[in-house]
Amino acid sequence: MVKTFAIQSFGCRASQADGAAIAGSLAELGMTAADSPDLVVLNSCTVTEAADRDLEKAVRRTRRENPLAKILVTGCYAQREPERIAAMEGVAWVIGNSHKDRIADLIAEPTYHAQIHVSDIFERREFFSAPIEESYDGRARPNLKIQDGCHNRCSFCVIPSVRGGSRSAPADWALDHVRRLSESYAEIVLTGVNLGRWGRELGGGRQLAGLLRRLLDETPVRRLRLSSIEPMDWTEELIELMAGSDRIARHVHAPLQSGSDAVLRRMYRKYRPRHYRDRIERAYLAMPDAAFGADVMTGFPGETDAEFRETVDFIESLPLTYLHVFTYSERPGTRAADSPAQVPMEVRRERTRVLRALSDRLTQRFHERQRGRTLSVVTLGGTRALSSNYIPVELSAPREPQRLLDVMYRPAALRVVS
Repeated sequence: MVKTFAIQSFGCRASQADGAAIAGSLAELGMTAADSPDLVVLNSCTVTEAADRDLEKAVRRTRRENPLAKILVTGCYAQREPERIAAMEGVAWVIGNSHKDRIADLIAEPTYHAQIHVSDIFERREFFSAPIEESYDGRARPNLKIQDGCHNRCSFCVIPSVRGGSRSAPADWALDHVRRLSESYAEIVLTGVNLGRWGRELGGGRQLAGLLRRLLDETPVRRLRLSSIEPMDWTEELIELMAGSDRIARHVHAPLQSGSDAVLRRMYRKYRPRHYRDRIERAYLAMPDAAFGADVMTGFPGETDAEFRETVDFIESLPLTYLHVFTYSERPGTRAADSPAQVPMEVRRERTRVLRALSDRLTQRFHERQRGRTLSVVTLGGTRALSSNYIPVELSAPREPQRLLDVMYRPAALRVVS
């Protein structure tokens, strides 16, 4: 019988939140976290081929460093390729997203060979996230997943096939968890696979802005931070709510993917560059000191030099402060993977290099603009802190974690003013 565990989560904030929930469910069984555990849980991502390889390397490393441990692989890669993972030496369980809520029960069953527990993810209609009392992954800012799945069908994305359709946490569930986490944490990150769609399938006109109002009115949360939200879900109501409350971090992250109209069409994205510009500029007018981030993909099938230049020019015309740049990776089963117009890998990588250099310039320019200004930060332990507008800062002296402080921003040092 396994008595100790360790868990490693790969990928997005929703995956990190799932990992914390799994850890919580194992702790409820009386299991304890350990450096040399009986059970190692690897919570996988599959958004790129590199993510798949990272999981496989982790299995081999675990087997080498702790040969007596049982290995359980769950998450998105487990949902997509269970047989491949089960064939790896040392894997005792492969549990897809379809069965993630049953992990605590499934590990109680004796196993003499790799067990696979995966079913059609689109049969899932209910939201899953185990109760979270604390951040089991050691993060200073816990990720609370309030939405899962996605109804979009972007031509490059495998995530709907491994996460299923959009499902939302009940509002009362979210309120209860925010209240509990607020007892220990100064900032809570709300996350989801398609966070901006929270509540839509529940009916009654429920939307994310309405839930946020309830969280602000009915809980003592000191600061909420929103993770990535699709461009067209940045509604006027959401922008106004964020701009009007100092309890919501001044941080807007809206996936762009491409600044070329033609590429966005081939991606099956539901907006065009003009729509994206409208949302970002509206938010910027309301919050000129906010951080503005975008996901951008390079080397999508058929992307020409001219289309890539459109993306560069478009980004440079917006008040963005950082980019998350991804090199296109063919995902089996997606429309884009079957395209005959694949961009050579060396071209993809060079375009990624160009955009990451641009991101560095945008970030440097934004930080310079904040020089001499007072920033609200959450302390993360030691001298580390993070501002409301997403600037990592180094404090002049160590501070206890989970404090909100005002600091005067200086490139070389920070002076606490309250």
